[in-house]
Amino acid sequence: MKGFCVTLLSILFCCHTFAQRPNDAARIRQLNLYQDTLKHLGITFINDTDDVARKTANYQFIKTLKSALKISNSFLYPFDSVKSITITNSPDNLFRIFSWHITNDDGSCRFYGAIQMNTGSNLKLYPLVDYSPFIKNPEDSVTDNSKWYGAQYYKIIRVDAAIPYYVLLGWKGNTVRSNKKVIEALSFKNDKPILGLPVFDGNKKTRKRVVFEYARQLSMLLQYVPSQHLIVFDNLAPPDKKLKDKPETYGADLTYNGYRLKNGRWGFEENLDMRNVPNEHDEEYVDPKKQAESDKISLKKDNQQ
Repeated sequence: MKGFCVTLLSILFCCHTFAQRPNDAARIRQLNLYQDTLKHLGITFINDTDDVARKTANYQFIKTLKSALKISNSFLYPFDSVKSITITNSPDNLFRIFSWHITNDDGSCRFYGAIQMNTGSNLKLYPLVDYSPFIKNPEDSVTDNSKWYGAQYYKIIRVDAAIPYYVLLGWKGNTVRSNKKVIEALSFKNDKPILGLPVFDGNKKTRKRVVFEYARQLSMLLQYVPSQHLIVFDNLAPPDKKLKDKPETYGADLTYNGYRLKNGRWGFEENLDMRNVPNEHDEEYVDPKKQAESDKISLKKDNQQ
């Protein structure tokens, strides 16, 4: 299903833009129908216990998304009822990213996504193809959208450097024993997306992206504080020094580190005092399985009425 990795991302829906002309009402009706189908398929690929059923629903989901995105001005449609995927827009509204995952029977995840550019009536879409198993050194790798270090993104930060780029914060299910979170760098060269950029300095090296791994049953803070131009995150540590080579055992140790933006680069800082960090919460990553279960209950209630 590699070739069908197509996804979207969201922007605030300007209803008045769609409501100006008669044909706009027809487009909205079409998109509403597609959204309803996507919502049901998403519930299946998140919740169904059968691996084949999940992947079949995902295949149908991708085809439906393709059809929906071909509708003129689809970029303005939020698809906000489709809780099985994450839709995140860039602060400058130049693009949006759709990302989601399918859980395999062994507990690992495969990610799907795409970057949709804000081009008006003509669709311009870059599929994101999950290449994670083959990227051996993700913090040192620069790739394109055909070799994506898959993740489900919940925040996009624009950096106004000499050549502007974007930083993406994402969740990355890993194995039955561990999860990951990712600080990704996205730029565009010759009108094509490039993933990875050597802009994360300190902590013993310069990284092209930053990857954290921690025990699956635990959680990890990874948040952007815009007033301080700071990405803050939990310091991860093993429960015992003997397990320092087993990141799947790591958890938060109640201290915080971060990357602070200065002159277009991100410098590492240790032992941040969180008392001085304002409570500016991002949209936190929401487990789509929990959301889809909630949607399933809502659908049952609707059918009973």
